[in-house]
Amino acid sequence: MDLSNLKPAKGSVKKDRRLGRGQGSGKGGTATRGHKGQKSRSGYSKTIGFEGGQMPLQRRVPKHGFKNINRKEYKAVNLSTLEELAEKKKLTKIDVQTLIEAGLVSRNGLVKILGNGKLTRKLDVKAHAFSASAQKAIEELEGSIEKI
Repeated sequence: MDLSNLKPAKGSVKKDRRLGRGQGSGKGGTATRGHKGQKSRSGYSKTIGFEGGQMPLQRRVPKHGFKNINRKEYKAVNLSTLEELAEKKKLTKIDVQTLIEAGLVSRNGLVKILGNGKLTRKLDVKAHAFSASAQKAIEELEGSIEKI
């Protein structure tokens, strides 16, 4: 056996029926498209969302809301998470790079430190934004914050 004598299984390949090739073929004349009308013409394609003249769904449903293109989306990191990270890796300074290495934030994400959780050690934290409660909690323990 080699490539020169390979064939598909018997009966698995059928010839396509040739439409519109004369009356003798049995599929001549209208070529199974019926008589007249838009769908019988060449080049017919209905537009996306067309519902046969009924008001399409995208026009029946009301519009609402908008997308603010100037929105800044921050990845939230709580004080409890910073505490765990500092304890595990014995850190006193935490910046965005440390959080990226720990797998908490993505490389191009903005980071906001939130005040959920308890902080027990002095930390120097660098991030893009801080909540008021997080800022207060860090500064109570003589830690420092720096906005990037």
